[in-house]
Amino acid sequence: MSLFTSPKTITISGAAGQLCYSLLFRLAAGDLFGPQQPVELRLLDLPQAQTALRGVVMEIEDCAFPLVQNIVMTDDPAVAFDDADVVFLVGSRPRSKGMERRDLMSANAEIFKIQGQALNEKAKRDCRVLVVGNPANTNASILIRNAPDFDPRQVSSMIRLDHNRALTQLSRKARCQVGEIDRLIVWGNHSPTMFADWSYSRLDGKALSDVILDKSWYCEVFIPEVARRGTAVIETRGASSAASAANAAIDQMRDWLNGTRGRWTSMAVASEGHYDVPEGLICGFPVICENGSFRIIEGLKLDDFQQVMLARTVAELVEERDAVR
Repeated sequence: MSLFTSPKTITISGAAGQLCYSLLFRLAAGDLFGPQQPVELRLLDLPQAQTALRGVVMEIEDCAFPLVQNIVMTDDPAVAFDDADVVFLVGSRPRSKGMERRDLMSANAEIFKIQGQALNEKAKRDCRVLVVGNPANTNASILIRNAPDFDPRQVSSMIRLDHNRALTQLSRKARCQVGEIDRLIVWGNHSPTMFADWSYSRLDGKALSDVILDKSWYCEVFIPEVARRGTAVIETRGASSAASAANAAIDQMRDWLNGTRGRWTSMAVASEGHYDVPEGLICGFPVICENGSFRIIEGLKLDDFQQVMLARTVAELVEERDAVR
């Protein structure tokens, strides 16, 4: 490692939370930028979480990670976003018992309004921002709306966890390795309306559907199982996904930065009108990442089933957007 390499600044919100406890140690170990790139960690959380956050920082310090050059704890978004290279927005208001969905949207609107303003004023213009905290798609929309000088293409919300979950289910059914499957798509919202689509997926040069040969399984088991996986984890584990969500966040950001070498992946990004998704809506699309950016795969022909499934999840996103407005 060169002593003259400038550290990359990584900002993480909700840093004292359960998901970040799985995320931070991997970032500190170099899982995002690699084993030669020093990092500075900017850890953002609420004032009442600073004591717990200090305990997390003590553990990071005790790991003696060679790449960690500095750690900043703060409850001020302006400090957290200052000159940030990448941002993981994990912190969001969870839905509590008796809370209406509209109340949840309102609470998160205030959080992401403040963070959007700080992003607009303080972050590097080429900073990449991944919104993980739910409702992730709509929170990303709020962030963009409050960062008018920041390129919306520099903001994405996480749908990679759903993509990874779908890959595992398909690889088990096809009895192959997950890395052998390409062209899987997860469309829409990171919610039970998401649409995991195998229509273009390939395995050894063949259509994956021709390898599995079980469309009833695809429609009746696979799609709903991927959509319900988060709930199944909570019911089984007694807590929401943490390690798998942290892993997916790193996967999505790393592919965004380094490229996918021509392979498709799924990212939730601002629509440019593709597939009749309203412009500006943060929606899961098939993309290829290259040169630190992404491009949406265009021109796919959607059959009636695909159109119905996509329309359902887009309708939910529009409803969430309008509820916030």
